[in-house]
Amino acid sequence: MILNYKNSSIHYTIEGKGDSIVLLHGFLESVEMWQDLIAVLSTTNKVVCVDLLGHGKTDCIGYVHTMDAMAAAVLVVLEYLNIESADIIGHSMGGYVALALAEQRPELFKGLCLMNSTYDADDASRKQIRTRASEMAQHNFEALVQMSFANLFTPESKIIHKTAYEKALQLALKTPLQGYIAAQEGMKLRPNRFAILKNLKCNKIIIAGKKDSLVNTDQIINNIEGTDIDFVEFSEGHMSHIENKSDLTYKILRFIEK
Repeated sequence: MILNYKNSSIHYTIEGKGDSIVLLHGFLESVEMWQDLIAVLSTTNKVVCVDLLGHGKTDCIGYVHTMDAMAAAVLVVLEYLNIESADIIGHSMGGYVALALAEQRPELFKGLCLMNSTYDADDASRKQIRTRASEMAQHNFEALVQMSFANLFTPESKIIHKTAYEKALQLALKTPLQGYIAAQEGMKLRPNRFAILKNLKCNKIIIAGKKDSLVNTDQIINNIEGTDIDFVEFSEGHMSHIENKSDLTYKILRFIEK
């Protein structure tokens, strides 16, 4: 389904009936990443998935898509659907967007799951990597996307889950150049939102992958000690919905039951 927003289009899907669950995909992904989870969750819940700015079938609205701008676009969909409370699950960049949304509208949250994501801001090194990637993208976009996407999986996972990996890569390659750069620039600008997460009054969980090189799990475990934030670590990497699909599905089902 399509909503008009700032002379552009926001694409979203909605399936099932019941309490609302909102799924927000990551960088170089789209609503299609959630297909298997939607099939399970929509039997008992209303599941809403939104293509974030410059991804999937949602248009770009500029050359920098901040996490706040992405959250504002998500909010337009939720308000249109009259969703006043939801469990919100964000994968990677989708987690950054969920936290920006929590800052804007904390009362929306029945639960928040950061999946292979973090509340932390980029450090100087990570910002530099994003800047270089944006520059490289303008010259050899396809090769850069292939390289970036490969780094999201452990070497073993690319073999074990070859079909799913290839399918996800083909979807990643559909990301427009402007969407790629705008998201990279937006992620560079995001602040540390640990205080937002800590103070949010809802069910909260961080799901991590033991072999995920993009998320500092040791730091997360340290920071959340003594808080009401749950933590679970799976055996593989950044793509838990592929690499640890059955474990993730079980944990998400338990999460939304609370």
